[in-house]
Formats: sequence, C-alpha cells, structure tokens
Amino acid sequence: MAFPGRGTQPTGKPSRRLLMPYPITGPATWFVTGTSRGLGLELVKQLLQRGDNVVATTRSTERLTAALGPVDTSRLLALQVNLTDEKSVVTVVQAAGDRFGPVDVVINNAGYGLLGAVEEVSDTEARELFDVQIFGAWNVLRAVLPGMRARRSGHIINISSILGLTAFPGWGAYCAAKYALEGLTGSLAGEVADFGIKVNLIEPGYMRTDFLRTTSLRLPAQVADGYDGVREMTDAHLAIPGTQLGDPAKAASAIITIAQSGNAPLHQILGSDSYALAKSRIETLTENIEAGQHLAATTDIPANA
Repeated sequence: MAFPGRGTQPTGKPSRRLLMPYPITGPATWFVTGTSRGLGLELVKQLLQRGDNVVATTRSTERLTAALGPVDTSRLLALQVNLTDEKSVVTVVQAAGDRFGPVDVVINNAGYGLLGAVEEVSDTEARELFDVQIFGAWNVLRAVLPGMRARRSGHIINISSILGLTAFPGWGAYCAAKYALEGLTGSLAGEVADFGIKVNLIEPGYMRTDFLRTTSLRLPAQVADGYDGVREMTDAHLAIPGTQLGDPAKAASAIITIAQSGNAPLHQILGSDSYALAKSRIETLTENIEAGQHLAATTDIPANA
C-alpha cells in the first residue's frame, strides 16, 4: 500500500488524509505512549517508515531518538511527559494538534511490571503502578476524546496483557492494574461507539522485549518470609529475557493492521501463549460459574413474593 507523503520532508503542517473512520490509510497521526523501548519503540519505527505522523511520549527523548537509528524522523514529535500530570498531557495533545492536526489513533502503551506478593507491595508502590497504567491512560483519554467526538472518528488502542484476563501468584498488583484497564476500556467502547470511535484492547503474551528486565520490571522494596513460590517465580521470570515467544516487531505490525482495518474484536489476543492461557481461563471461569449456580439462584426474591 502506498502512503502519500512517504519519504518527503514536510513543510509546515504536513498534508493529511480526509478524516474517515475506517479503514485508516495514511498518512495518519498517531499518539503513542511509552515509546523508548520494546513494543512502543517498534511501533514508532514502523509508523515512521510508513510515512505516518507520530507523537511519541517517553521518559527520555534522547533514548528514543538514539534507539530509532537511521529512521527518518521528520514526521516525529518526541515529547518527554509525565502521563500522571493531567495538565502536561493536555499540553502534549495540544502540541500534537499544532504540529500535525487532529490525532487519529491513540495507543496507550506506557507501563511497567511489578512482581511481588500482595502482602509485600506497599501502598506507595501500588499507587505508582496505577498512576501510570490507569490514571496516565485515563488522562490521555480525557484529552483526546472531545476532539474525536467532534469529528466523529478516531481509534483508541489500549495495551493490556494476558494478565488482564488471568492471574498468577506474584503478579497481583500488575493484574489489578490490567484488570482495571480492561474494565475501563470495555465501558469506553460502549460509550463512544455512536460517535464513530473504535476501541480495542491488546492482550499480548510474553514478548522478546526488556519488560522482564529490571529496567521495566520492579520488585517490592521489602519482602516477607514464606513466599518461596513467589521468589521462585521472580527468579524464573528474570531468567526469561531472550527466550520469549512473541516478536515485538510482528506485534507492532499486527496493531497497525488493527487500526487500518477497524474490524478487530474488542479483545485482541497476541501470541499463541496468550491464546492458550486465555482459553484455559475461560474454561476455569465457566467451571466456577457452573459450580456456583445452585447457590446463586437461592438469593433471588421469588417471582410471586
């Protein structure tokens, strides 16, 4: 597929396609958070190579631009921003509009892991995690939705995880944040459907990124005695990098395809490991529901009461 403007140096504000809900052809304007490494970095690379306009938020613009290498960055607006500061997010979205015009696609990708028993995670550690993964994403949504509603077009893609659908010991805080993102996104999808805004959740499995290295995976400051299984899981996960099944480049390409087509399901699994875990979770949940059916019915008020 050819993309107008690809390989050209924009002068002033780049020319943009006519706004149409689906499919997104290009060049489109993408707003991507968490872009200095991993999936976010791969998305920025591929979008720039396509000739799209990219607004990339990161904790380090220097690290992002260095990691991009020889990619043409004339259509990149890289901004260092604290996503938990709502005013800063609004300013960044306004800067995106000033540079490229309205945002077509938002990808809420910023986040990090936290591996520790529920008892071990401090109030501060839990709140910091939610600040980034929930309230940071929520700040972005509040900033972009008014414009999307007014134009009656746009696409929001929230990066969740297979741990937004299932749960493992030691991942309680991370699962809680991803479960919250799943609920938020499901409600959002229903709210904005009549405005022509598409919403998707991406639920990847293990990808060959730095997510399981200490640059992106935090451990609780204090640990409690007796959680030998959690310690074993922590050691096992710290040994995983370099062996994960998922390819971040292919995942980024799949996400771009989802935005182009506009016809992916709300819950889009990525990775055969994620698919297998999701299927197992559905089977276990079904068994639980059926096992509790009799007691559930006993709490109804009789129809003739």
